[in-house]
Amino acid sequence: MNKTSCLSTNWRDLRLVLRPFLATQPRWLLLGCLLAAITVLAGMALLGLSGWFITATALAGLHAATAFTFDVFMPSAGIRLLALGRTASRYGERLVTHDATFAVLADMRVRLFRGWSRAEAARRLLMRPARLLFRLTADIDALESLYLRLLVPAAAALGAALLAGAVLGFMHVAMGLALALWLVAVGWGIASIVARRACRPAVRRAHAIEAMRARAVDLVAGQTDLVMTGRIDAQREALMAADAQLAKADLALNRLEASAGFAYGSAGTLTLVGVLLAVGLLVGEGVIGAPAAALALLVALTATEPFAALRRGALDAGRTWLAVRRLAPRMDGSADEPGAMTNSPGSGIALRLEQVSVAHGDCGTPVLTEASLTLRAGERVALIGASGAGKSTLLAAIAGEIAPLCGSVLAQPACLLTQRTELFQDSLRDNLRLAAPEATDEQLHAVLQAAGLQDEVRALSTGLDTRLGEGGLGLSGGQSRRLALARLLLRDVPLWLLDEPTEALDAATAHDVLQRFAQQAGGRTLLIATHLRREAALADRLVRVDQGRIVADLHRGSEAFDAAMRSLRPD
Repeated sequence: MNKTSCLSTNWRDLRLVLRPFLATQPRWLLLGCLLAAITVLAGMALLGLSGWFITATALAGLHAATAFTFDVFMPSAGIRLLALGRTASRYGERLVTHDATFAVLADMRVRLFRGWSRAEAARRLLMRPARLLFRLTADIDALESLYLRLLVPAAAALGAALLAGAVLGFMHVAMGLALALWLVAVGWGIASIVARRACRPAVRRAHAIEAMRARAVDLVAGQTDLVMTGRIDAQREALMAADAQLAKADLALNRLEASAGFAYGSAGTLTLVGVLLAVGLLVGEGVIGAPAAALALLVALTATEPFAALRRGALDAGRTWLAVRRLAPRMDGSADEPGAMTNSPGSGIALRLEQVSVAHGDCGTPVLTEASLTLRAGERVALIGASGAGKSTLLAAIAGEIAPLCGSVLAQPACLLTQRTELFQDSLRDNLRLAAPEATDEQLHAVLQAAGLQDEVRALSTGLDTRLGEGGLGLSGGQSRRLALARLLLRDVPLWLLDEPTEALDAATAHDVLQRFAQQAGGRTLLIATHLRREAALADRLVRVDQGRIVADLHRGSEAFDAAMRSLRPD
């Protein structure tokens, strides 16, 4: 990554992120910028008016005649009004900007999580869950700087430059115009240079945090395996290396922050010196008096402070641009998924696949090639074939988890039971209600009875309120599978997709679960991916898959069907 890659990133990506960012709370975001500018302007006016008032009062007190005629009430009332207004605007600015930012980020989380619910997303998350989920949350949080630390300070700084230019412009037009242009050029210019130079260390810091987190998780989760394989020291060294990279990036950013502070301080000093010389010349020529000179100096003194607030946003710009590039593809709602998906396969047909090809990720090599298959409503079909032949991929394509490269998938509403039972760290009741959020306890007990788990649940002291550990900790493999069956029964769909439903269960439990599957399926259509004889026995057709292609379609009663059944693994 070169030094200018952060600032020269694709503007299309920036628009994709800014469009929903600004469309969610446009009025409140604009109001926040306006309040920030008002706060800065009130502060500048307060200090300037106070300086003018003190100087004018001191000069008026030199002579008795002017002391009695000098109006102290209006300036003091203005100072109080500005002080109260600055406090109110500061409170309102903090309230409005943060509330609007949180609302925008919440809306973006919804958009992004919906993006991750598309086809293939779950598989990508399972491949690298820690990295992707951490990136997702960190990148959304990084966008906070885009508004709070870049847009808001930039608006406030621009307001400060315009006010300073206007105040000095009333004294001398050229001086006011020169000050405004100087402040904008120097203030924004320093921020731009800081952002450019901070890009590389900011990106390195983000990557180092990701690496450090992932390696720490690997060290804790895989400690036993690392010790057994003699790799525990290597993992600790890798973690220390990531920490060293993080420290190096932090040091670079701290040095840059110090340099930026020095640059803004120097710019403020030069501004003050320039204005001092200019107002001194004007006072000498009699164009303005001492109170006006004090006003000009104090306004110039405070005009550079809002620009210095851009420093933090400039330092975070690298992380913000990185987040923009990562999130932009997920914010593009116009991108259509490849392939076609519909829930209207036709009368009496549960599933129709026509020339479907599927590839995993971006490899482009088809895992499933030109697969065509039709299932009539109520049929029970088993997909057989060696491991890696494409059975699970075919089920995932039917369920909509993977978008096909080409071809069409026409299916009735379906429910997929994968090889792994996904249970969550929650109560039994809420694990079941994933399939039917409005289900009553009577319905839950009914499906538990049908799945053969009712007696065991009633034996628990807290019944349906019993909390499970992470991954369903607290249930045996057979109980987890029965709970998955009960959850499947709550999902009233005509097509069941079962991926090795009794794998890793003992023979007795597996036969009981399969018997309950057969009983509860009723008139539903079943498509089962299996290499076990006991599971294939539920089917009236065997469809053989070999190297991503459907090579045989066998019906019960034929010799080929019986031969295929004998070739499957027994209990």
